Amino acid sequence: MGGSAAESAAGKKDAGGGERAHLRVPLPLPRPFLDTFRANLKETFFPDDPFRAVVRERGAGRRAAAALRYFFPLLEWAPAYTLGTFKSDLISGITIASLAIPQGISYAKLANLPPILGLYSSFVPPLVYAMMGSSRDLAVGTVAVASLLISSMLGAEVSPTDNPALYLHLAFTATFFAGVFQASLGLLRLGFIVDFLSHAAIVGFMGGAATVVCLQQLKGMLGLEHFTTSTDLVSVMRSVFSQTHQWRWESVVLGSGFLFFLIITRYFSKRQPRLFWISAAAPLTSVILGSLLVYFTKAENHGIQVIGYLKKGLNPLSVTNLDFTPPYMMLAVKTGIITGVIALAEGIAVGRSFAMFKNYHIDGNKEMIAIGTMNILGSFTSCYLTTGPFSRSAVNYNAGCKTAMSNVIMSLAVMITLLFLTPLFHYTPLVVLSAIIMSAMLGLIDFPGAVHLWHVDKVDFCVCAGAYLGVVFGSVEMGLVVAVAISVLRVLLFVARPRTTVLGNVPDTTMYRRMDQYTTARTVPGVLVLRVDSPIYFANSSYLRERISRWIDDEEERTGAKGETGVQYVVLDMGAVGGIDTSGTSMLDELKKNLDRRGIQVVLANPGTEIMKKLDSSKVLELIGHEWIFPTVGEAVSECDFVLHSHKPGNAAAVHENIV
Repeated sequence: MGGSAAESAAGKKDAGGGERAHLRVPLPLPRPFLDTFRANLKETFFPDDPFRAVVRERGAGRRAAAALRYFFPLLEWAPAYTLGTFKSDLISGITIASLAIPQGISYAKLANLPPILGLYSSFVPPLVYAMMGSSRDLAVGTVAVASLLISSMLGAEVSPTDNPALYLHLAFTATFFAGVFQASLGLLRLGFIVDFLSHAAIVGFMGGAATVVCLQQLKGMLGLEHFTTSTDLVSVMRSVFSQTHQWRWESVVLGSGFLFFLIITRYFSKRQPRLFWISAAAPLTSVILGSLLVYFTKAENHGIQVIGYLKKGLNPLSVTNLDFTPPYMMLAVKTGIITGVIALAEGIAVGRSFAMFKNYHIDGNKEMIAIGTMNILGSFTSCYLTTGPFSRSAVNYNAGCKTAMSNVIMSLAVMITLLFLTPLFHYTPLVVLSAIIMSAMLGLIDFPGAVHLWHVDKVDFCVCAGAYLGVVFGSVEMGLVVAVAISVLRVLLFVARPRTTVLGNVPDTTMYRRMDQYTTARTVPGVLVLRVDSPIYFANSSYLRERISRWIDDEEERTGAKGETGVQYVVLDMGAVGGIDTSGTSMLDELKKNLDRRGIQVVLANPGTEIMKKLDSSKVLELIGHEWIFPTVGEAVSECDFVLHSHKPGNAAAVHENIV
């Protein structure tokens, strides 16, 4: 067909004298390379157009104010803050403080850090997040998985008991690098990197980490003084059962009793959501009861280990304690990056979940900047890694929080504790802290989620299981690597081995659907319709060429056995082909030439703008012929069928040229 609009609208007489309209697919208008590059760059890094509110403002002052509101969401909601909202946030803040104080102390012990650091980390970071975070429900604090990662990764190189000062400095340094990494991802708009941790990988990894954390707490629950530093199941079980003669029945009874109490309160809170405060207050209640029990029974003299002295006062500066010298700096960098990614994945996932419940939007990249900034400033003020844990955020949500002010209330409650109440924790038994950690971790082992993955997607279940087994039988880092590796491998397989399917006509319609899904769909004699379900790139172009050839061979074998018309046309449905590179255009070039030698015509249906542009530039469009490009599969098959039934199949292409 020619290239004019008149020709595209020209009528053609069919065998019965009727007129058939033939629609061509127009070439996109030429566009400068820089314009295309800028558009693609914006879509990759700024798909949410974050600065649209700034650009809309007129005047430098108003734009500067809009930019400040973007980076400090506090400036958006604070001017409209009301007394009623404050009452809701006050209740939420006090509630999560009652959970944050015992959890902070517990998780600091899990990280092999001084318990007071857990309180420090619940004071400064929430204040920073309240100014910069976009989530109304995220409750900031320390988390068990990051604490375990710090303990296992730093503890493998530096002993927290033999060299506690260096271990502490490396924990601050790792937190600093985690914050720098997190904030950099947000500033550079690289948040999509976190998306490589799929939901299935997170379910498996968090479940494995929770299992490992629970196993580590057997040291406190059994009253053991010496315990393995390894986190794998075999090493922990060997350490437990090789010291049966050192088990203390007092610790077992006390720990089991408080663990049962915590589990029961959680059960009641789940059955009656209005009683959420029972579960939220249970950890602090356990700490108070445990401390009173130890104090009045003198259990400290009978082998029950206690926290001991906690220093009064607010966070001391630690910026001079950051260690940027070899040989340990790279250890801090590696620990910071890995823990930073895990903290981001958890914090953003939790924030998005609760934002969905309340029907508002949070900016993932802005969250990265906020979380990164609070960890950087936290590393300067004696804090270790923090994020938004699910358990604390769920309590904050159920308590009816309205804004991030609940984090400020929690921070003020922790400040009062640091200034006046730390001596009260002297007699808190470590076994109670172990029970608090175990009860919190049991909620992270998502058995129903794993079963759901098995029923829905077996590959996702394998990702989940691989992550879980890697953590439990290897290490936390190995589980993370396994989870990411399987997820990336799955993506690569989808790209390298895209699905191609045969389409058939649904009777009495012009629709063409997958024949393996729609059993009533039928093929058109002499026409093979194939759908390609992915972009055509260098990674899959060779596979697609071979797969299309196999489809043709299979179809000719089938029609030959039945004595039907062989394949004369191959219609490629390009609707799902979102992009193509030079390897893809070369593949279509080779496919066209190979099929020409077999007397088969290639027909393209529904190619997108990008495809048409690349085919035109590479001259493949000229080789195939613009008259064989159609906007829909139905029109392509209709034209092929018309030519086949009007003329001899062997001369179909030449006859079509004469008709056009």
